Amino acid sequence: MSNSVNESEFLEKHAPLAYNLALRLTGNPADAEDLAQDALLRALKGIKEFRGDSQAKTWLYRIVVNTWKNRVRYEKRRGFWKTVSLNLFSGDDQDAEPAFKADDAPADAHLDSDERAGAVQKALLELDEDSRAVLVLRELQEQSYDQIAQALGVPEGTVKSRLSRAREALKEKLRKFAA
Repeated sequence: MSNSVNESEFLEKHAPLAYNLALRLTGNPADAEDLAQDALLRALKGIKEFRGDSQAKTWLYRIVVNTWKNRVRYEKRRGFWKTVSLNLFSGDDQDAEPAFKADDAPADAHLDSDERAGAVQKALLELDEDSRAVLVLRELQEQSYDQIAQALGVPEGTVKSRLSRAREALKEKLRKFAA
């Protein structure tokens, strides 16, 4: 990205991406708006330093994830951690089916689709930050391992192992909800 980036074009193109990722991470539209706004402001402030080593989308994803992780750490330190909405599957992409949907686990066959979506969201929100971030980026944002590695600032092998552990943890939590 060159130094002559038009801020309004950048925001028009990338704001929906930032919000969607923020919504997947927070599970709450109000928190997602706040997180996306903070991340976009950070991106605009740092856009001149963007070297173009990765796609702008990957660079922005890294900013959103890091902003979110900083908030989670801050809120945990301050004792503000709160219950969040189970409304992950709302919005424009309501019909999108994530790759790790609840009906992958046979134990939840008795749940209807709304209950499945709620169970998946609740299970997702119970995962640790690293697990949730890697699952959201891979399964919901459909990022490659390389893109996720760049966004999270970790080696590709770490992404693969975190993803494997995160999928297992999610399955385990879904079994608990389905019981």
